[in-house]
Amino acid sequence: IDWQYEMVEALAKIPDVEIDADGTFKYILVRVKVKDGSLGKDIVRGTKSAQYHNHIFDKISPEMEALGLECECLGGGKIEHNSQDKKMRVFGESTAFGKADHSVSAEKLKPVFSGYEITWADDKK
Repeated sequence: IDWQYEMVEALAKIPDVEIDADGTFKYILVRVKVKDGSLGKDIVRGTKSAQYHNHIFDKISPEMEALGLECECLGGGKIEHNSQDKKMRVFGESTAFGKADHSVSAEKLKPVFSGYEITWADDKK
């Protein structure tokens, strides 16, 4: 039971959202879960420094493994983050991972960016 409690703690410490402060960039929706367990959560990660969606995943995966967690990419897309106007748009898809469920990603962004207008679309551009 202690082990499970530690895993719950580890999951809780992982931020739901880590994205760039501004600009348009690739993002992925990732399911992080306890190895061999059903416990988990979905997180959003996005950055301009990633040329491809798998670059983001390749960075997260070892970090999660180190915590005793495993992750699976549920898909990707792009986030257009306009910090000045407090607007965010989630759209597009990943060639490698397919399209993320942008509605799920948008819901993840809302509590982190309260006061923002956050929209999503299944558009490619």
